[in-house]
Amino acid sequence: MKPERNVIIAATGSVATIKLSALIIALSDEQLPYKFNLKVIITEAAKHFFELEQIPENVPIYHNRDEWINWNKRGDPVIHIDLGKWADLLVIAPLSANSLSKIASGICDNFVMCVVRAWDLEKPLLFAPAMNTRMYDHPITKEQIDKLISWGYKEIPCISKTLMCGDTGNGAMAEVSTIKDSVIAAFQLQHPAE
Repeated sequence: MKPERNVIIAATGSVATIKLSALIIALSDEQLPYKFNLKVIITEAAKHFFELEQIPENVPIYHNRDEWINWNKRGDPVIHIDLGKWADLLVIAPLSANSLSKIASGICDNFVMCVVRAWDLEKPLLFAPAMNTRMYDHPITKEQIDKLISWGYKEIPCISKTLMCGDTGNGAMAEVSTIKDSVIAAFQLQHPAE
């Protein structure tokens, strides 16, 4: 029997969100050493780059409107806290320049940022930046990535290629296979005997 792990995939407002369904499929592969129970969280901007119908029906997807839907009084569930308790790992793929800036500054003005801000630092948090080369090459980007790494978050580095806008250079999100392998490696690092 394969070990099961609970994984949240977060997608933010980058064109690389077009790969969200491919990442879900990759992490659902029955040949993997783990059975991943997946939940997806998205920012409002991420919705521009995929259709909700592309997400398999067995994978719950949460966004801003879900944040307080079940909360009416003290003691009711707070979903950004409950999801963090449920999950064994959070992978943000893609992490846009805007959301990177928010995380590095401690801003939690949407559902995804609240989940990240409340994340248990004892659990793995992986992030795959994705942005235009000009944004990626700006000096603030390295500072912000370094800050996240200093907190124990693990970067899945960008790759260089021709971007959707036609520019060529750094800033493209890592390949789906690399993100999948990084998620598996994070669990194998925690539990080498499995």
